[in-house]
Amino acid sequence: MKKMMMAALAALMLPAATWAQEEESENGLYAELEANVVTNYIWHGQNLGGLSLQPSLTVGWNDLSLNVWGSAGIATDDHREIDFSLGYELGNLSINVTDYWYLGAGESDKFFNYAAHSTYHTLEASVGYDFGFMSLGWSTYFGGNDYDDEGKREYTSYIQADVPFTIGSFEGTASVGATPWGSAVYEANRFMVCEAAVALSKEIQITPSFAVTASGKVAVNPATEDTFFVFGLGF
Repeated sequence: MKKMMMAALAALMLPAATWAQEEESENGLYAELEANVVTNYIWHGQNLGGLSLQPSLTVGWNDLSLNVWGSAGIATDDHREIDFSLGYELGNLSINVTDYWYLGAGESDKFFNYAAHSTYHTLEASVGYDFGFMSLGWSTYFGGNDYDDEGKREYTSYIQADVPFTIGSFEGTASVGATPWGSAVYEANRFMVCEAAVALSKEIQITPSFAVTASGKVAVNPATEDTFFVFGLGF
């Protein structure tokens, strides 16, 4: 899954080898194309895949944008995901509606299957606000694959706080995320912290037009008592 509410909340500071290209016109139209590589696909304290390629394409007009984001494990039996997100920014406030389509290892489904209780799609609404010194976000599933064992919708939700910082030439983010109530997605039956993480990245300029980015993230999931270290190298 991909995380949304602002760019930082959407990516959740996953370290990555990144290539990006942006074009903007005078009438407010713009396009962005990115490609990321991560050693592990970690989302909200969960390990969703191994070494992964994660492309992203965004087209927008002024404060309105449409993003298509994907993730595919390098191993042939790993995960596959594609997400569509419609976003709007009003100053420091961002609002997103996202359609996640995630297939784990060994799972298969037709993309246009939106049937209740059998679809692999999950629909989410999210809101975020950037205070400068800290950003906060809240997201809630409102449709698709979000049922408990009794077939009742869980309205799975996630809240996250990100605090940016700098150490020398490194850019960093400290983040904490939690589910406010029980959810099978996060293996929780009450409020629980799902991820506490610190991420660092450094851009190394090789030539005036080429840079290498090294980044890393250490994350702990207190709910499942799991921990992760993700590394990325950009060319």
